[in-house]
Amino acid sequence: MRLLLVRHAGADTGASMQGWTRWRRLVAGCSAVMALCGAQAADAPARLEVRRTTDGVPHVLAADWHDLGYGYGYVQAQDALCTLAEAFLTYEGRRSAYFGADAKLTAGSTLGHPANNELDFFFRAHAGAGMIAAMRAEQPAELNAMIDGFAQGYNRYLGEARAAGPGRDAPACLAQPWLRTISADDIYRRMYAAAIAGGYARFIGEIANARPPAGATAAAGAQGALAALLAPRVGDQVGLGSNAIALGGAATGGDGAVLFGNPHWYWGGPDRFYQAQLTIPGKINVAGVSFLGIPVIMLGFNGNVAWTHTVSDARRFGVFELALTPGRPASYRYDGQDVPMRQADISIDVLGADGKLRTERRTLYASRFGPLLDLGRRNQAFGWSAQTALAIRDINADNYHIFRNYFYWARARSLDDFIAIQRREAAMPWVNTLAIGRDDQRVWYGDIGNVPNVPDRLRSACTTALGQGFAQLDGAVPFLDGSRPECGWQHDARAAHPGAMAAADMPGLLRQDYVANMNDSYWLSNPAQPLQGYPRTMGGEQLALSPRGRYGHLLAQQLAGAQSRSSLALARRTMDAVLDPLSHAAVLYKNDLLAGACVGAEPALQAACAQLQQWDNRAGIDARGALLWAAFWRQIARLPDAQLYRTAFDPARPLQTPAAINGADPRVRAALAAALQSVRAGGRAPDAPLGSVQVLRADGTAVYGGCSAAGYFTVACSHAPDGALDAQTEGNSYLQVVRFGPQGVDAHTLLAHGEREQAVAGGSGGEPLQRYARKDWLAFPFSEQAIAADPQLARQVLLP
Repeated sequence: MRLLLVRHAGADTGASMQGWTRWRRLVAGCSAVMALCGAQAADAPARLEVRRTTDGVPHVLAADWHDLGYGYGYVQAQDALCTLAEAFLTYEGRRSAYFGADAKLTAGSTLGHPANNELDFFFRAHAGAGMIAAMRAEQPAELNAMIDGFAQGYNRYLGEARAAGPGRDAPACLAQPWLRTISADDIYRRMYAAAIAGGYARFIGEIANARPPAGATAAAGAQGALAALLAPRVGDQVGLGSNAIALGGAATGGDGAVLFGNPHWYWGGPDRFYQAQLTIPGKINVAGVSFLGIPVIMLGFNGNVAWTHTVSDARRFGVFELALTPGRPASYRYDGQDVPMRQADISIDVLGADGKLRTERRTLYASRFGPLLDLGRRNQAFGWSAQTALAIRDINADNYHIFRNYFYWARARSLDDFIAIQRREAAMPWVNTLAIGRDDQRVWYGDIGNVPNVPDRLRSACTTALGQGFAQLDGAVPFLDGSRPECGWQHDARAAHPGAMAAADMPGLLRQDYVANMNDSYWLSNPAQPLQGYPRTMGGEQLALSPRGRYGHLLAQQLAGAQSRSSLALARRTMDAVLDPLSHAAVLYKNDLLAGACVGAEPALQAACAQLQQWDNRAGIDARGALLWAAFWRQIARLPDAQLYRTAFDPARPLQTPAAINGADPRVRAALAAALQSVRAGGRAPDAPLGSVQVLRADGTAVYGGCSAAGYFTVACSHAPDGALDAQTEGNSYLQVVRFGPQGVDAHTLLAHGEREQAVAGGSGGEPLQRYARKDWLAFPFSEQAIAADPQLARQVLLP
């Protein structure tokens, strides 16, 4: 195999090429190529070439589906070999053999932070050969070819890295014993891990540790901890989510639509976004992002459509209460019969403190509904006792259409085609979707995917006393009696998956002004047309929006109401507006809070009050007061809404209520005092500028924004004690503003954390973060002309 790397300098003879024929002319006419790879380069085009443009974004140009996957696997390995390698180890269930049983994942991900042995037992039990065969059988042949190629491209780069050996640019894990070649099986396991993020992945420890009690009662747990476990929809952080706004022809004067998408996501780890363009001339041309290890674009655009996602409020799993056979805690009653639980004996290798491997064995239990779930460590009432046990079913555990849905979307020809694919596959696992189309004035919102088919009447008829208690913690998760056949998820012949709702029964909305979602309920995708009458499992209706959600709708209305003369003008206004680091919670409530907390306050609080009063409610890098506000609002948010607001939430006024916060409540002053103490305890001055604290740990770059919980639309949220940003950060990740102009797709993007795994850890590849910090949107080079003209173009032939 030959390797060709050419650095672009000025105009390229390929500037006018539109397809494979013109690609031949480029190769034949480019003297730099001829000089490096000889006369054979003029005889035929390369089967596979990677073009890197500004910020290192790869554009993979291939001749067939296998090669397209090969190129994508290669470039992902180039930029994130160690992150990928450790992730593949996780999904294979072999972490304990290298890192010990009790250690935990160091990077944030949708798997949360269970112990290594919990992860190993779970994945060994649920991501084995049967799952892999079933998933492969459900993919189109083209996608299976991409998956095979992806693994081979990854291995190609791994071989090159090993051949090059240690060096300044060598992957940090190159000498690690867990670094290995992969196969397509690793990609299918990785796809499974992404699928279950809204279900099983949130309960890996509770599944892996579920076992019959040794005594008559479940072990005691920390009361209230279960509510905290149920609060996130994915991962283990409540604020993980996204902003999305689609503005239609009514906002552009009939000049098409504009889409803004902005996941607040991981800055490190295997679930961070990776940006690329994938092209086979005449077959596919799509750009956007995917999780590391995923071979298809999950969020982005092609020449006809653009789409984005936010985390859905629908529940993607359900709980079944099992009535156990007296004296047999591993058997349960169903339809009047005793049914033994399925038992899987799993063994894993564990690295001991002495450096030697030992074998750890465990039996995992499952019912007809799904694996056993022991929540007793979280709340004793929901543990596995001598009388009852719980089983969990994840609707996406056998949903093998997710990534083929993305594969089909990448080739969608229009917005109508895009919507038809979404309805046909009904596969979206835990996200809302917003989309626009070329030459189309409409904008689309849909929470159409894979959701348990549990009508409210079934929930009412099949609840239990324990289920009523569970509903006080989360009233949307279906908790059903597992002893009665009539209490299972209902079959609908129209549905794409067993036990799922039919797509026709799920919320969707087409409008010409706007649709938006900021992780709130589907109910208010546009306040002028609430979506109502759906089962509680979809998340609920007439629910208060978060401050971020309220601000997002107000911003969308402001943008839509400005009557921009063109989609270009609206896109530019949108790019400016969505990076304003304003806390809407501060706008709404700060003055009332300070009026109550500061009048007559002791001298120690007066300086803090003055600082917050002077603060402009924005988390700019020079802002003095943003640090104190974040600490203050964390304290305020712990108070019950019913006691905090004088004007309760009113579904008729969703963007104006709740309102009139009760600043005179003595707990508000106590909250300010606690916030002041916490800021000082962290070694920070209450009036310190945000940019002196919220900096990239690797190089000191200051970054604007704040945590979603503090009311910010523009998010940068550190979980580090010192407030610095690193691979553990969650915040604005991939941002895109897309429209369709006379020349086709016109997209501007930002990838805050960059492509390379070292970018936020002090290594190379930090240019995208610098770009994000200065709010310098990148005009994405989608066409061949734009790619050829990119000032940082570098080309690499992988398969001649």
